[in-house]
Amino acid sequence: QVQPVESGGGLAQPGDSLRLSCAASGRTFSSYAMGWFRQAPGKEREFVATISWNGGITNYADSVKGRSTISRDNARNRVYLQMTSLKPEDTATYYCAVATSSYVRMDLDGYRYWGQGTQVTVSS
Repeated sequence: QVQPVESGGGLAQPGDSLRLSCAASGRTFSSYAMGWFRQAPGKEREFVATISWNGGITNYADSVKGRSTISRDNARNRVYLQMTSLKPEDTATYYCAVATSSYVRMDLDGYRYWGQGTQVTVSS
């Protein structure tokens, strides 16, 4: 079992940058793809970014493409989401999730374990 715990959220102004971190316990962390999702109030949880088991493949939602970078450090059991040029519409709770396989997935069903989330609020 791999249990993710997110950190790094907070209050930011439009145009700012934030880096979210996800620490995942479990010796098999490096075997699985990882993903970031977000959920705004009153909206469904949506895909943000995903990274394959070795970091070789990444994929992003159109809404964050070009502004965000997902990365991982398997030696430290960490996954990161660097977000730049933040917009008010990026406001949401961000969740880290462990995929059911080694390869990138963009659907919620492709993920087995979920963190509790970290809040990101972008407001002037």
